Amino acid sequence: MGLRRVAVVGAGMTKFMRRALETGRELSWQAASMALESCEMTLDDIDGVVIGTAPDAFDGVHMKGEYLSDGCGAWQKPVMRGYVGGGTGVFSPIQGWYHVASGLFDVVLVVAEEKMSSCHPHPQGAFLTIFDNLLERQLEPNLIWIFALEMHRYMTAHGVSKRDIALVSVKNKRNALDHPCAQVAEDITVDDVLNSEIMVWPVNRLDVSPVSDGAVALVLAAEHVAKRVTDKPVWIDGVGWHLDTAYWTNRDLYYPKYVEYAARMAYRMAGITEPRKQINVVEPYDPFSYKELHHLEGLLLCGKGEAPQLTVDGVTQRNGDLPVCPSGGLMGVGNPIAAAGLMKVAEIFWQLRGEAGKRQVPGKPITGLAQAWGDLMQVGTVVVLRI
Repeated sequence: MGLRRVAVVGAGMTKFMRRALETGRELSWQAASMALESCEMTLDDIDGVVIGTAPDAFDGVHMKGEYLSDGCGAWQKPVMRGYVGGGTGVFSPIQGWYHVASGLFDVVLVVAEEKMSSCHPHPQGAFLTIFDNLLERQLEPNLIWIFALEMHRYMTAHGVSKRDIALVSVKNKRNALDHPCAQVAEDITVDDVLNSEIMVWPVNRLDVSPVSDGAVALVLAAEHVAKRVTDKPVWIDGVGWHLDTAYWTNRDLYYPKYVEYAARMAYRMAGITEPRKQINVVEPYDPFSYKELHHLEGLLLCGKGEAPQLTVDGVTQRNGDLPVCPSGGLMGVGNPIAAAGLMKVAEIFWQLRGEAGKRQVPGKPITGLAQAWGDLMQVGTVVVLRI
């Protein structure tokens, strides 16, 4: 038996914010309930559950997959937890896709959750432990420190200015004003970004996504189920992933090859030969402003070093020729690690169904892409969706 067609038929999302009251299990339940309700299904219709969530330290609990499972709807159901850093939110629906495409299950619930404000004293405390004990830990690096190196290398390789990069923050935070679940939506200027606190040069505070709590859920269904429960299925036509070496010091950081390899895998599966012409709306991973540009190039949606000019020219605006992060992205909506990536898949789902409200891109997009990235700048995950 060949692989079966798989569709996204429902989606749900909590508001992204810092939460002192709700637990991760409660956030997962909220998102899962909304996703099921959106396609008029119940837990009785679910054959299995995929949970995407980051290291246990982020939620401040041990064995977090087991802890979250009942809140994710996995009581007495097969459950799988996966984690590939920030790439988790797009890798989780890929894992769900495999379960359905293979014929193992007909319907899978995918839930991604993160409660980063529970990590004490700060998520960076957990990130400090990911570096090589002998070669890197003694330098006391953190993620912003590394991203500053990568951003600087990208700027130097292509002659990109901070002013051009700041346009990403301006665009995405403004787009997020139309997202009901957004945490840090605001109408700002390039000068606001450049005058905000310098974290590690050349990274300013308004170049960085916030610490967030939240959950997102999708319902994936085999073709015969999808056509029964909705007249607007959104098909998962291509999936791709790639894992590069964790030794980030051995790579030239100006270009994300791991994203390109993941994209090529997804494009092959989806029959996409000219990404720039065939993809109508894209949600690349943007935890830092420059990463949207970096990832657009890795996704082969423009040439190396060309993404900043697309942004300057307005091509990536919601009403532009290639809308990028119409949701507001992580820069505007928020960044609960695993849930952030799944938010991007959900946004493409809503955009292709014409259900994105004030965020809806003009025309009738038929093909969209969601991408995420994680671990030590080494994981690329890509999903191509079509109606």
